[in-house]
Amino acid sequence: MSDQNTPSENDTTDPAEGHALPPETGQSGEMLGGPSGDTAVKDPEEWVTGDEPMTGAQRSYLDTLAREAGEQIPADLTKAQASEHIDRLQQATGRGASD
Repeated sequence: MSDQNTPSENDTTDPAEGHALPPETGQSGEMLGGPSGDTAVKDPEEWVTGDEPMTGAQRSYLDTLAREAGEQIPADLTKAQASEHIDRLQQATGRGASD
């Protein structure tokens, strides 16, 4: 009689989550993180999700930056618009990356 709760050797399901576990190495060979390689940056206007409402993190950061810059920003921005304002306000407040 076998214990049905014991995962088999080939089981790729995480019992706590009920989701399939990722393979040890990616099937496509593509990896995330590590040393900076391709640092291509897309223009926010080219983002697939750029016309979606800004994220909560963007909203919070924009609120902080706008206060520091003494500006008011509309609260109904898209992700792309929020990103553009963030870039601009980072430079205006000195929070931007130095070149």
